Amino acid sequence: MSISHGMATSLQGLTLSNDDVHVWCVSLQQPIPIIEQLACLLSADEKDRAARYYFEHLQNSFIVARGMLRILLANYLELQPAQIELTYLPAGKPHLSENLKKSIFFNLSHSHELVLYAFSPNRNVGIDIEHIRPIEDLGSISENNFSSTENLELKTLPSEKILEGFFNCWTRKEAYIKAIGDGISFPLQQFDVSLKPGDPANLLRVRGNAREAQRWCMYELHPADDYVGALVVEGSAPNVVYREWKILDALYL
Repeated sequence: MSISHGMATSLQGLTLSNDDVHVWCVSLQQPIPIIEQLACLLSADEKDRAARYYFEHLQNSFIVARGMLRILLANYLELQPAQIELTYLPAGKPHLSENLKKSIFFNLSHSHELVLYAFSPNRNVGIDIEHIRPIEDLGSISENNFSSTENLELKTLPSEKILEGFFNCWTRKEAYIKAIGDGISFPLQQFDVSLKPGDPANLLRVRGNAREAQRWCMYELHPADDYVGALVVEGSAPNVVYREWKILDALYL
């Protein structure tokens, strides 16, 4: 399973065929004029959520992540960003309001200075990104959240690979539970993913459902140095297109 990569320079003419999954990587570090434009696109609820962040850089990150989500959805659906209405599943996964009478599957995740988005016309998707950094209580976190199989494999890694293996496991598990829409309510220790650095990303097994792992494709993502990411897509091998956009241009907003 491969991913085609490219740099984005325009949002014009975005289309998704039945077998497409588009992944976007956008920098959260944007000029103040761009952040101000994006803030104007947010719903009242999103503006309230942004205002709850104590630190300005966290407010700005939320604004960029949600503002760009609206712009991308609007371009795919041929709407204006202000027309995008979002509702949330019980576990918190956002999706389009039924009032729009249009459909697209999507998910997003942000960490540190980057945000990832995934879009599909007809498949459930989950995406996750993490900035690799030291974890003081890594052992207890893995014991409480990873399966026994995953913990055993993590302990076999060379010391210099343990942190990467930990974040491989974390992002892949997060992407899967986001794809199925269950969030943290799904027992993380009841399914296994690959985690060894260099091995392909895979959903290996889901206990209690022998066929579940075959229902999904999993991809490893490399958004930037010191980041790991994972994409989970329902169904057999889609055409995954990965685009990067660092500094946004007001011309396209």
